[in-house]
Amino acid sequence: MNAGVFGAAPLSSLALAVVLGTAFGLGAWFLIALLPRWRALPLERRIAPYVRDVTDPRGMTPWLTTDAWASPTIGRAFAAAGIRFAALFGGSATIARRLAQAGRAGGVEGFRARQLAWGIGGLLVGSVVLIGVSLAGGFTPVVVAVPAIAALAGVVLCDVLLQRAAAARRARLQEELPPVLEFLGLCLAAGESLLDALRRVGSIGSGELSRELAGVVLEAGTGSSLGESLGALSRRLELPAFSRAVDQLVAALDRGAPLVHVLQAQAHDAREAARHELIERAGRSEILMLVPLVFLILPLSVIYAVYPGVFMLRLGLG
Repeated sequence: MNAGVFGAAPLSSLALAVVLGTAFGLGAWFLIALLPRWRALPLERRIAPYVRDVTDPRGMTPWLTTDAWASPTIGRAFAAAGIRFAALFGGSATIARRLAQAGRAGGVEGFRARQLAWGIGGLLVGSVVLIGVSLAGGFTPVVVAVPAIAALAGVVLCDVLLQRAAAARRARLQEELPPVLEFLGLCLAAGESLLDALRRVGSIGSGELSRELAGVVLEAGTGSSLGESLGALSRRLELPAFSRAVDQLVAALDRGAPLVHVLQAQAHDAREAARHELIERAGRSEILMLVPLVFLILPLSVIYAVYPGVFMLRLGLG
């Protein structure tokens, strides 16, 4: 009993010391981050407002955007930590593909930096739980593993959220594909070139695919060929219907075939594919709707129908 009391007192003192030290460290860091030298913007952020109207009038390039959620010092620190974290785990082509499909800038290093931040956040939450349990006097050896488990959960949750964001954006791109192809066909039928039609779609449209096509126009305006830019976009998005449309467009451009009929046929195929996907989704939803019916409603109905008869039989036999 005495050993337990003497063992709990140092743990409570240690937990209180960790809380006070963390509070002092955060306060000192915030004071240092407010210094003018530490809050200075990098060079690309300072010149971005003066070159945006020349190179990127609609703000499509990620490096011209600003991060208002944190100070530049914290951003640079996490960027450097993300580079080391990515070097530790190795660059992943899967992560790069998911980032492109989700429409997020920063590359693999930026995502690893976010993963590191999520892991640190989970570690802090687990440490708070550990300190709270220690101060409450309920310390057990199992509680020591809570910070590590919370940090691992934060890293995994960041990756899961990226997967969901990529899947959701690919679904939106798939839905936007038929009207975009039809609008491109109308522009070409009106006498515009393919580049002008893409520029019109990028300037008028407000969806995800319109922004991607505006990026293709920007790449084509800076020296890349239109076919290569469209091919790179189709490889990044990995949408089967869009890949087929791009392949047909590139082949028509190389052979000099009329693009209007190609786009109309691809728009029709994209609408048919969307209709089949909608029918399949409705079939899956119908099957999922049968789960509560079979496992919840039907057993309760059987119980309500059978139990009174069984009770009356038992009562009559008694």
